[in-house]
Amino acid sequence: MTRAVRVEGGLLARNSVLNLAGQLVPLGVAVLASPFIVRGLGDDRFGILAIAWIVLGSFGLFDLGLGRATTRFVAEALGRGDASLVPTLVWNAVLVQAAFGVVGGATLLGVAPALAHRVLTIPVELEAETVRCFVLLSAAVPAVLVSGTFRGALEAAQRFDLVNAVQVPANVASYLLPLAGLGLGLDLAGIVALLLAARVTGMAGFALLCARVFPGLARPRRVQSDVLRRLLGFGGWIMASSVTIPILTYLERVLIASLIAASALTYYAVPLEVIGRVSVLPASLALTLFPAFSALQASHPDRLGGLASRATKYVLACATPVLLLLFVFAPGLLSVWIGPEFAERSATAMRLLAVGAGLNALAHVPLAAVQGLGRPDLKVKLDLVEITVFFALAWWLIPGWGIVGAAWAKLGVTVLDLAGLTWLSRRAGGWAVRDLLDAGLVRGIAWTAGFAAVAPGLALIEPPAAWGAAVFAAAAAAYGAGFWRHATDAAEREAILGLARRLRVGRAAA
Repeated sequence: MTRAVRVEGGLLARNSVLNLAGQLVPLGVAVLASPFIVRGLGDDRFGILAIAWIVLGSFGLFDLGLGRATTRFVAEALGRGDASLVPTLVWNAVLVQAAFGVVGGATLLGVAPALAHRVLTIPVELEAETVRCFVLLSAAVPAVLVSGTFRGALEAAQRFDLVNAVQVPANVASYLLPLAGLGLGLDLAGIVALLLAARVTGMAGFALLCARVFPGLARPRRVQSDVLRRLLGFGGWIMASSVTIPILTYLERVLIASLIAASALTYYAVPLEVIGRVSVLPASLALTLFPAFSALQASHPDRLGGLASRATKYVLACATPVLLLLFVFAPGLLSVWIGPEFAERSATAMRLLAVGAGLNALAHVPLAAVQGLGRPDLKVKLDLVEITVFFALAWWLIPGWGIVGAAWAKLGVTVLDLAGLTWLSRRAGGWAVRDLLDAGLVRGIAWTAGFAAVAPGLALIEPPAAWGAAVFAAAAAAYGAGFWRHATDAAEREAILGLARRLRVGRAAA
């Protein structure tokens, strides 16, 4: 029987690194492989393949929130030391996901001809091939949904090593299999068939590893109405978040295109996409925090504030140097990358977006707490307020200030989001302000504020690029050393050093 999960700093740090690598490795493969796939397929067929990737990636958004619900309730059960409840939770979610997946797949199968012939603008000679692709994709729907439940159970047990052992090869295969298919002379439908096989294999991998971690899963369980009601009650709010969060993500972009011009969106979207890549850092930590909060709530609720404090420190230390680099050198980076005229029009917006990204990175911690503590409804309710405020700010600022006004509106709603989530997480977790703002975090904030106050001075003196980069690197090193010495305690330093030693040993063994 699986033992209760121990939520420790070293474990969270290790899993955060694993999740970060799990996001960066497929991204690197995608960057390298995409040009060859484009040349091999041609523009039209690559566009259809891109749609297939989007369809496969978006299936998980329509899982009734059961993947996240499984993580929440399995982590809670493990926190109480009640692993006997895990098979019931997982099988209830799996059976519902499988049934919902069959319905979703049948729906996609039914609308496939209409998508190919009427909705999508594709060459006539590719319409039949596109229909075959959608027919194959429909078979992937149950596999993708069921995979989310098994993955959620592994995440609840903090087995992100096993999660990434399946997830990384599956995501990498999304780009390597098209190359292999081209080498074998397959048409587009054949390539999509390979992607389908990869998804089914990934589901089987998650299921086998889940059964290894939770041996009780080997015996199927029947659907229990009370368990299913709990899962769907939590999952419904997660599904609602999948609607509200994209609105907050894309609202100002739609308004830029409608209130100014679609061409103006280019000067906003490019720096926003660059800034957005930094979110992989806090997102990697948030994946581990969600089940950690659930487990601690059941086992040691008095330690919830300490977990939030430590996580906030780690986000500060990791995200601050990267975002300050983008803030300070925004004009130069954009000028070298795209051109001086582009930099002149985008640099100010990029700087505001960098500040907002820093605040958003911090918001990942209370968001994980609110959801992990079983109150995803609070996030949805906050989002509804934020959507109203965001729309009003953007509608007011964009016509007069352009993309800079959009960036100010984005920053304003991000401040509201961080403040609201911080307050709501305290309400859900019941910890005091002093539990969150311990001495280490206060010192970490002080070091971050000092670095943030000094670093922008480099933008005022316009030094040669190499000299400016060297000075910034020295300032970042001083910040890191000071943060390490004054904002972390002995246990945290030992956990991080232990992780570094294990990573070195692993590399040497490889």
